[in-house]
Amino acid sequence: MHIAVLLFGLTAILGKYIVFEELALVWHRMWIAALGLWVMPKAFKAVRNIPRKRILTFIGIGIIVSLHWVAFFGSIKLGNVSVALACMGTATLFISLLEPLITKSKLQPVEIIIGAFVILGIILVLQVGSAFYGSIIAGITAAFLAALFSTLNKKHLQDYNSLSVSAIELSAGFIFLSLVIPALEGGLNFEDYSLLRTDLYSEYTFLGVNIHSFWYLLLLGILCTSVAYALALNSLKHLSAFSSGLAVNLEPIYGILMAIVLFEENKELNLAFYIGTVIILLSVFVHPLIVRKQRKKKK
Repeated sequence: MHIAVLLFGLTAILGKYIVFEELALVWHRMWIAALGLWVMPKAFKAVRNIPRKRILTFIGIGIIVSLHWVAFFGSIKLGNVSVALACMGTATLFISLLEPLITKSKLQPVEIIIGAFVILGIILVLQVGSAFYGSIIAGITAAFLAALFSTLNKKHLQDYNSLSVSAIELSAGFIFLSLVIPALEGGLNFEDYSLLRTDLYSEYTFLGVNIHSFWYLLLLGILCTSVAYALALNSLKHLSAFSSGLAVNLEPIYGILMAIVLFEENKELNLAFYIGTVIILLSVFVHPLIVRKQRKKKK
């Protein structure tokens, strides 16, 4: 699980290195990741067990996933990795608000309190300066969309094969972007999306190794998406939901630490930003602890 979470955290780092803009970056990530899932025999066979109506639902969720990734990578491009990941910590607040609406569950008082702390954290993060406001808005939008597709998946996933559902959603997101990009850009300029562009073969240093953006995209699509997701699913067979939840919450911490080491982003950000980030992340960690304690009391 921790290897999977580390790979998820590496997603933001690769998003910073890859020269593509966010639309092209997500477009490539989705087809590479979808292809990586479709080649898995179980994923392909299990699709036949999913009703057509539910497939349409997963297609809709896949579109939301694509928009989430565009907003997330847009946040990185507009600002930096640390700001994008700090904003993603607000997804917990959005989940607590969306879950009662979508799954018809009760809004818990503890979630309102934690939500207040998350808002305090956001206010402190905003002190980083107006130069990062675009990144913060994109990051919070990405967090909201992540909360939305996570809650919808929780409601509709049921007993369906997770790999098959992911393959459907990623494929739907790729097709959606393929249709939308030409409308947004007045026609799809394949030179901007081609893996064979000459400027892609200029060398970039990653952990001391010279490597091209083509390989970064493969790492992002296969290792940080398909493989990471498969590892996370497999680990869930041996871990409790509580343990896996805590591990997943480490993703922004891993990502921010890598960004500090690789990009020295700590020099761009002030103390208020890190205090706000700590408050947001502590809220994320405290939430499952309180929920677990409440369940024990009920038992």
